[in-house]
Amino acid sequence: MTDRPVDARVPQDPHAFIASLPKAELHVHHVGSASPRIVSELAARHSDSRVPTDPEALADYFTFTDFAHFIEVYLSVVDLIRTPEDVRLLTYEVARDLSRQQVRYAELTITPFSSTRRGIDERAFMEAIEDARKAAEADFGTVLRWCFDIPGEAGLEAAEETTRLATDDRLRPEGLVSFGLGGPEIGVPRPQFKPYFDRAISAGLRSVPHAGETTGPETVWDALTHLRAERIGHGTNSFRDPKLLTHLAEERIPLEVCPTSNIATRAVRTLDEHPVREFVKAGVLVTINSDDPPMFGTDLNNEYAVAARLLDLDERGLAELAKNAVDASFLDAAGKNRIKDEIDTYTAGWLAP
Repeated sequence: MTDRPVDARVPQDPHAFIASLPKAELHVHHVGSASPRIVSELAARHSDSRVPTDPEALADYFTFTDFAHFIEVYLSVVDLIRTPEDVRLLTYEVARDLSRQQVRYAELTITPFSSTRRGIDERAFMEAIEDARKAAEADFGTVLRWCFDIPGEAGLEAAEETTRLATDDRLRPEGLVSFGLGGPEIGVPRPQFKPYFDRAISAGLRSVPHAGETTGPETVWDALTHLRAERIGHGTNSFRDPKLLTHLAEERIPLEVCPTSNIATRAVRTLDEHPVREFVKAGVLVTINSDDPPMFGTDLNNEYAVAARLLDLDERGLAELAKNAVDASFLDAAGKNRIKDEIDTYTAGWLAP
């Protein structure tokens, strides 16, 4: 913990305010959001997996030595998603967990290549996520949209397949709004994916690649220059380049910051060393997100509590942080205004004498 004095504006216990604060989540992964209950249920369905079936044992299983180990474990959970029924169950339950945190809107990052290459029919996959999306909105009120991302470790074959699935009008799901690039950054240069992002952007999708999480600011520049990024997933090491911070601030290119994730994958050593303060000081638009919450022992509410401490935020500051995510989202203007009005109403009610 830091020895610096606590700002008097910071609520003694921000969790109560955060728990009912309406929110948007912009950087959260489909498979990575599977709760221990769902992971254990899927592992029991597929007994040949090495993933533990005991929810309590998953805590140890989800303890990572480095980013490469995280990818290894993540892919073992991906391997549990083998049927359209698995896909539908996972998607619907992720929406349930988001709704419990008062998430009104979420852009869920989905890696369809990981499922189609494991034999799930591509049309059945699309139908499963769409059926879950519509049911979740009806049942929980949480609006889901999709970001299809390329798993960088799988190379250009995955890029081609992901682009085809994202741009073929016969397959493209109604909820798809953006196109991303995930997985390891080391040894996976961003420029090679330019033709695929060009095709996705031409098809009307928004560009949201991961960059600068485990590599330096040059990867963020590559994402901006070659992939025409409108938001940056993580961007953790952007603070190492003042010119990059100035560019991000002036162009209003948001960073999707995931503090606990960065600690769990060893991208940052400790929370008190997290560069989110430097981003805010430079005027960069920061959004707070959970990434792969059950795997990192967190959720979006906890990430807001972490941000409250790191940024010395009171209730109004937390409300503005929540509105950052709404503004940075790809929701339509009416939807953005509706959620922001709800945030303002909730905050005013909370602070009323």
